[in-house]
Amino acid sequence: MRLSVVVPCYRSVETLAGLVEGVHAELGRPGSGVDDFELVLVVDGSPDSTFALANDLARRFPRVRVLMLSRNYGQHNALLAGIERASFEVVVTMDDDLQHRPDQITRLVEPLQDPLVDLVYGVAVTEEHAFWRSLASRAVKRGLALAGVDNASDVSAFRAFRTELRHGFPEAADAFASVDVLLSWTTVAVTRVDVQMDQREAGESAYGLRKLMRHTLNMVTGYGTLPLRLVTVLGVVCAVLGAVLLATVLVGYFVGSTTVSGFTTLASMIALFSAAQMLSIGVLGEYVGRLHFRSMHKPTYVVRLDSTADPVAAEATARAMRQRYPSAPSSLGSSVPREQ
Repeated sequence: MRLSVVVPCYRSVETLAGLVEGVHAELGRPGSGVDDFELVLVVDGSPDSTFALANDLARRFPRVRVLMLSRNYGQHNALLAGIERASFEVVVTMDDDLQHRPDQITRLVEPLQDPLVDLVYGVAVTEEHAFWRSLASRAVKRGLALAGVDNASDVSAFRAFRTELRHGFPEAADAFASVDVLLSWTTVAVTRVDVQMDQREAGESAYGLRKLMRHTLNMVTGYGTLPLRLVTVLGVVCAVLGAVLLATVLVGYFVGSTTVSGFTTLASMIALFSAAQMLSIGVLGEYVGRLHFRSMHKPTYVVRLDSTADPVAAEATARAMRQRYPSAPSSLGSSVPREQ
């Protein structure tokens, strides 16, 4: 088996060297079952010296390839950039914060020995996030389920799949892209494995509660029609309530119990129907907004530099970044030997 390990990188100066060392130690050891591998680091517009460090690592480890995006496009868009350039038969995606342990990669890809399995998710044995972060993650998985993703409860950023699946979304050009939704378009041969995960070693996750909830909304309105169907249901419910109200008013009129005031009932019904109308307009607006953004053909990502294709430009950019961020380490020191 040959692996392309794709890692989106953002503010990962403190963890990136350890990640690269760990991946090489695990996949390069005898008996790992991995014939060859590459490590694709996608620097997603990180406003620090992450690219400079990644470029140093690429010079020391020939299996490392660095992509620098022109701006911050988001985790899933960065993943798509790396997946498109994967050279080997299996793609592994993992985070840059060392929560996804390199020594679990071989366990993750083991089910792909079965030719009837296309996609494997690594699910943590114990929850590695705080309560509110875990709650938001479950909301994202619920959003994936509403978007039509099978096995949504098992979805995680630690995944392995056959590279050929990318042929199912060659023209994915969506600023709101979701790798898991795109993969669900190509296969239902999905399984999971239990893996060990660690706590985040440095910094804080860029995916806070707010961003995760926004990502959930993007998936639901960008890849599913359930909200539109709920608007239809809401319309039917309001129509039934209106019919009941009309019948009540008519019965009251004919039996002579109708009063002149009726202000409370009238105000309540106006508020109810106004809320239903505004909610419906809001949902429709979300869909119209998605159509508007897609009609502009906003790029999913733009690769500014590729360390393999243009090492001279990559080194010049890394040098400029080290000058801009002088507090960051300018080299890796002797602790990271050059791979022979």
